[in-house]
Amino acid sequence: MPDMPARPLWTAAEVAAATNGVLHGDDRPITGLTYNSREIVPGDLFLALKGARDGHEFASAAFAAGAACALVEHPVEGGPCVVVPDTLHGLEALGVAARDRAPHVKRGAVTGSVGKTSVTQAIKAGLDLAGAAHGSIKSYNNHIGVPLTLARMPVETQRAVFEIGMNAPGEIAPLSRFVAPHAACITTVGPVHIEAFADGEAGVAREKAAIFQGLVSGGTAVANGDVTYAGVLADAARAVQARLVVFGTQAGHDARLLDFRPDAEGAAVSAELFGRRIDYRLAQSGVHWGLNSLCVLLMLDALDVPLETGLQALAGFQPLAGRGQTRTVTTPDGAFTLIDESYNANPLSMAAGFKSLGARAVSGRRVVVLTDMLELGDQSRSLHEGLAGPIDAAGLDLIHLAGPQMRWLYDALPVSRRGLWRETAAELAAEAALLVAPGDVVMVKGSNGSKASLVAKALAALQGRDTPPATQ
Repeated sequence: MPDMPARPLWTAAEVAAATNGVLHGDDRPITGLTYNSREIVPGDLFLALKGARDGHEFASAAFAAGAACALVEHPVEGGPCVVVPDTLHGLEALGVAARDRAPHVKRGAVTGSVGKTSVTQAIKAGLDLAGAAHGSIKSYNNHIGVPLTLARMPVETQRAVFEIGMNAPGEIAPLSRFVAPHAACITTVGPVHIEAFADGEAGVAREKAAIFQGLVSGGTAVANGDVTYAGVLADAARAVQARLVVFGTQAGHDARLLDFRPDAEGAAVSAELFGRRIDYRLAQSGVHWGLNSLCVLLMLDALDVPLETGLQALAGFQPLAGRGQTRTVTTPDGAFTLIDESYNANPLSMAAGFKSLGARAVSGRRVVVLTDMLELGDQSRSLHEGLAGPIDAAGLDLIHLAGPQMRWLYDALPVSRRGLWRETAAELAAEAALLVAPGDVVMVKGSNGSKASLVAKALAALQGRDTPPATQ
């Protein structure tokens, strides 16, 4: 159910009290918060944060768009403002105040190398069915997004979930302490952002495990028991005396995946949850959703959501934009299926995507379009070349590639699987009509920064257009 606050989210005077700031102007009700002046809706608090541009430059525009108040470091014209020494610290204080004024809220936190946004939103879907819920939007998971999501939490909220991410060591624990979750989960651990860690994936595991440091006393730590560094995660949970629950495929796991059967409408799953056999449906067909769904169910259980409610949420939870959304694209020559996985990519999610595509029934070919995976440091070449193995194991037919790092994969592929390679995603997008043929199922995947979305959009735009003969 949607959030329906019975009172304003804040008042200007409450913002001043929470941030230890000084209110200039009259007190006004505040119904939302944003740091982007282009997103202002009447009643918002405008946060004049400093980034590539100084947010104070946009205060006038924010007031013109209907901002009720602004959080600033010096008085501005156009409307009431709360002056604080540092606006980011002011936002953090407001987030903590939102948390502390609603001690009844059951809070969850989610991190992981792969799947944290989708898992967060799936948990949110379950929370919505259980009562007044709140949670992260988009991928608001950093030093701004986490306190902003907290500060936006209505006092009437019953349960909330927060996504927590990182790009470098030392970022997750402070964000988790902001949230002070009653339950926190790690979806998986893999070679993502490894260029920031001297010891690679081991360092990533320790950083992800730091999410447990924010747990309230007696909180629940939900960990993936199938990952290489499962012991690191378990040790981190025990170090804070958390209740540890584990999901995976092995006997003894609290949530154990028994079977995952994808089909045209999603997937059928068989599992054991705390020793009880359960069978349920997913709207997702990606094989990684077998374990993802168990992570979701354990988190919902820890947040006091009934199992039946969690299963109902999973049955209706659709893939997010750029994270597995599937559509049929019809041309005068016939139709093909487009799977848009263009939002992000790393070796783990690539392999999962290939396996999912290989499991699909097709009348044509299984085609993938890949762009560079980023932030892999000195392992980039081996990790790109290494994708040839899971591509072969999945039995994929044709591979189109874009980007200088994907050239390493192109050279590692057998000639029979090589499609087009171009220097950039934009160049490959310009040749979209050459990438597919009627009956094909094509998956587009790559790191957000390497612009895989350009290819996905170009393929979707073939709707109703003639396509040339299939690429050989």
